[in-house]
Amino acid sequence: MMPEPRPLLTSLFEAAVEAADPLAAIRAHLPARPKGRTIVVGAGKAASQMAAAFEGLWDGPLEGAVVARHGPIAACERIRILQSAHPVPDEAGLAGSAELLRLVQGLTPDDLVVALISGGGSSLLPAPPAGLSLQDEIAVNRALLASGAPISAMNVVRKHVSRIKGGRLALAAAPAKVVSLIVSDVPGDNPAFVASGPTIPDLSTAADALAIVERYRMELPEAVMRHLNSSEAAAPRPDHAAFAGHQRHIIASASVSLEAAAAKARQQGIEAVILSDAIEGEAADIGRMHAAIACETALRNRPFQKPVAILSGGETTVTISGNTYGKGGRNSEFLLSFALDIEDVDGIHALAADTDGIDGSEDNAGAFADAGTVTRVRAAGGDPRDYLARHDAWSAFHASGDLFIPGPTGTNVNDFRAMLIV
Repeated sequence: MMPEPRPLLTSLFEAAVEAADPLAAIRAHLPARPKGRTIVVGAGKAASQMAAAFEGLWDGPLEGAVVARHGPIAACERIRILQSAHPVPDEAGLAGSAELLRLVQGLTPDDLVVALISGGGSSLLPAPPAGLSLQDEIAVNRALLASGAPISAMNVVRKHVSRIKGGRLALAAAPAKVVSLIVSDVPGDNPAFVASGPTIPDLSTAADALAIVERYRMELPEAVMRHLNSSEAAAPRPDHAAFAGHQRHIIASASVSLEAAAAKARQQGIEAVILSDAIEGEAADIGRMHAAIACETALRNRPFQKPVAILSGGETTVTISGNTYGKGGRNSEFLLSFALDIEDVDGIHALAADTDGIDGSEDNAGAFADAGTVTRVRAAGGDPRDYLARHDAWSAFHASGDLFIPGPTGTNVNDFRAMLIV
């Protein structure tokens, strides 16, 4: 008997999240105890859960702090949990960044710094360079979020307008050894891109950042542009002597989570395929591409034989044009575009959600869609195409009753998309 579509799709999401559980991932990557002190620092949407897991597994003394987003957090006894805002930085984030930098001062070669890094850390750790203010960093962040630039490009800009990103936190910890345990939310799993790499330097330059600003036509404050054109914007390079002996481990990623979801589908008698764990692009466009694959499979049994679960991950973007936009994140926008293109095609059911449990700034992780979603939106008095044009997908799915609200998950390996074709 075929499982009910929405419970099945929910079970695939839960399997993906479980595969990124910080406890199991950290247990497999515990560093050796040092002769000296153990200092824990970190930031991201999974920061408190990672900290709780680490201190529960660590059999020696430790101290430290991590920065999580405002909202529910995991309890810790020895690691302090600080909180700040996401996706727009706030004053609490300034204090959090300052505290992490303070914690790694005055260390020795016998000391160990364990950095617990997950997606979202870029916004949670504002630390504007001298001459810039928090408002300048907020302006940069807002321009990046509205630009449509991929996360890799965004983080090149961020790490050149910061005192903590781009490897600078690890540089401040010298000569201590730094071990970075990273839950990746970026396509390709480049550790330097997760949370803008506070402990991981890369080869990007301020000139690269300026080229991205120009390419995506961002309007940044004059003071920020002066900074990017100065020598002060330069980030440390990977061959800097201070980084010798450092270790970094990707302990959870979209790839692992999608494989777990595929295995869960097969356990329930549904074949599963993974398109990619690194899909990027405009959310509405990627939605239409997924809809085309779903419709082709539903109507012609190609490129996949139904019944089948078609999975994908990565991070899409939403380019904001003009000053009028509503509620909703990239997963909801993806799915509304998808829903418009599968209207009246029977046998297609889909879920798109952020694995951290929050899509954009609302309380939903994403939404469900099927052949009747668009009809339900119209029946509630809404125009789905108008919602899409105004980037107001949350309101569309709220009207249709299709929001997916699992609550914060305690991890973050980016977007999860599942299409069930029966």
